[in-house]
Amino acid sequence: MKAVLINKDDNGYGATLTDVDESQLPEGDVTVKVDYSSINFKDGLAITGSSPVVRSFPMVPGIDLAGAVETSSHPDFKTGDMVVLNGWGVGETHWGGMAEKARLNGDWLVPLPNAFSAKQAMAIGTAGYTAMLCVLALEKNGVTPDQGEILVTGAAGGVGSVAISILNKLGYTVVASTGRPEQADYLKSLGASDTIDRNELSEKGRPLGKERWAGAVDCVGSHTLANICATMKYGGTVAACGLAQGFDLPATVMPFILRGVTLAGVDSVMCPKERRLEAWQRLATDLDLGHIETLMNEVSLEEAINIAPEILEGKVRGRTVVKVSN
Repeated sequence: MKAVLINKDDNGYGATLTDVDESQLPEGDVTVKVDYSSINFKDGLAITGSSPVVRSFPMVPGIDLAGAVETSSHPDFKTGDMVVLNGWGVGETHWGGMAEKARLNGDWLVPLPNAFSAKQAMAIGTAGYTAMLCVLALEKNGVTPDQGEILVTGAAGGVGSVAISILNKLGYTVVASTGRPEQADYLKSLGASDTIDRNELSEKGRPLGKERWAGAVDCVGSHTLANICATMKYGGTVAACGLAQGFDLPATVMPFILRGVTLAGVDSVMCPKERRLEAWQRLATDLDLGHIETLMNEVSLEEAINIAPEILEGKVRGRTVVKVSN
């Protein structure tokens, strides 16, 4: 089978497209014929070696995959079932989606909703599933459309793009923060009512600022997240899911103890199956299917290796799906 394989040895670190014998697949109770995978920020780190996300070698990257069950001894799945996988350390500690087949723990899999093809599911991928988890966190904390503007940072990326589409369909007023002003028309086509330059949020700010946001989906972290917290309306909620600017949080407790702001952490990797099922069911109803083609560009397995650095540099808009099997 064809696979992108990452190796680290005396000759260095590298990813190549190669032929791999199926017998090399890791242990698991479900084997999936992979139709599509996708490239996320973490996959970019894995393929380029920019950060030590790969924990064992050789490794097949791809934290997402969608395809048909080929063989299964798991009670929830049978041959022919269409499934989706996101996270669970796949592509880091367990061979992932950028191979024509994957052998997996069936507990990691979610049935592919009938609303989506495998390609559409990967256009959503971990980024879109994370965006849905963020929206669910806002809803859980009582953020409603009538309360005011919702800020989405890193808006032209995968999480941001899907979050804008979902929030707009649910009736929220969305403001998109981006460092790529040339993407303003794209962001407004997804449902953003306005855009702001990320520099308005990315520098050191005051402990408290003027109240503006009823809620926020933040993919950036660092000073950006601190400034979002400082400008939340009373009782507002920030769903934090990323660290594109940095993993630090140079903030104070003032927004939390003076304005009752909630900072809700969102993890997609080890998220329990029940919440995954809820997120995918909600995506099937709350994501504008008309936006999926706008969000997506398609590459081959070989092209996935070359585009990985561009993902890290923030040069790729929306979602990149990888066509794995013909």
